[in-house]
Amino acid sequence: MAGVVAAAAARAVGVPVLIAFLGLGMLVGVDGPGQLDFDDAETARLVGTVGLAAILFEGGLDARWKDVRPVVIPAALLGTVGVILTAAIAGVAAYVLLDLSLTEALLLGAIVGSTDAAAVFATFRFRPIKRRLRGLLEAESGLNDPMAVALTIGFIELATVPSADGFTVVQILARELGIGLAVGVAAGLVAWIAVPRFPAAVADFAPVGSMGFAALAFGVADVAGGSGFLAIYLAGLAVGNAPGGAPAGVASFHRGGAFLAQVVMFGVLGLLVSPSQLVAVIPAGLALAAVLMLVARPVAVVTVLAPLRYPPKELALMSWAGLRGAVPIVLATFVLTEPLIDRDEIFNAVFFVVLVSALVQGSTLSWFARVLGLRTRPEPDPPGPGEPSRSG
Repeated sequence: MAGVVAAAAARAVGVPVLIAFLGLGMLVGVDGPGQLDFDDAETARLVGTVGLAAILFEGGLDARWKDVRPVVIPAALLGTVGVILTAAIAGVAAYVLLDLSLTEALLLGAIVGSTDAAAVFATFRFRPIKRRLRGLLEAESGLNDPMAVALTIGFIELATVPSADGFTVVQILARELGIGLAVGVAAGLVAWIAVPRFPAAVADFAPVGSMGFAALAFGVADVAGGSGFLAIYLAGLAVGNAPGGAPAGVASFHRGGAFLAQVVMFGVLGLLVSPSQLVAVIPAGLALAAVLMLVARPVAVVTVLAPLRYPPKELALMSWAGLRGAVPIVLATFVLTEPLIDRDEIFNAVFFVVLVSALVQGSTLSWFARVLGLRTRPEPDPPGPGEPSRSG
């Protein structure tokens, strides 16, 4: 209930909802009135992984293929090349600003290298911008999370295993993305065959079936050593755009599930942080956030999209729309569970960067789009459960 009230208050004042949910967690936590001492990084990592999977599936389910199809190539490039460029620039900045080894600094860069699906999906559901840009941002946020996860796992391996080298990181990237893509495509083919044939006699169980299908897509890819996040996003995209549309009740069920996932995930991540420990990283955190927002993200966007002849105004909005949110914090919990010397400093720096990004970029994005003349009139909501297909 507190999450619902906080979300309503955040929307009323134009603050991203993730800030409200993180704030709830910190209020309940050890430095807040709640005085709850929670330091279980393993549990936070599990909650974050499950929550992010639910959000990615719903994001794919809600995406319209006619919006995604024209931007598949730029979204894929931003989700791979763009993440690598952002991570590299942020990593070098972290090496200069923080007391970290080069490997640990690059690990921090990998953690903050992707935009956040939860933040992007929530932001652009209520802020109308040009359809092509909205499709690109949503597709990118769904596709770049797996790249950031793979990079993070690779650099953790590099930092903790003496025999690991650069080739180890490349192997992990290829395995995670290759297997995740293969499982996601296979799940998509199954969805396109099965969804139109879902028995009407058990229509009430369609949401349960879709949840089980999502869990299988994620689980099969993960057990096989691939990216479950990539697989589950592609599975959601297939279910939402299958011939005839998703069965009745599926879309609303997963929208509610994604909102619940945001409340729980951000709340638990807020519990994990101690605000008193953030004070020490404020100067370096502000500088790192500035480099990320004003240098790393714009360089990545211009490098990838300028050759594709995107207008300067669209490049400017894409550069400013690189919202950071749950993904970096969830990935930072990966670090907390590993024997890294400066893991607390990495986690606190990442958390502070996310707060700054969400507050500054999330709160001004709609205004910036209006200044650039890229705002549009609100479009009708996507067809609800049981309505005609959104595929196209």
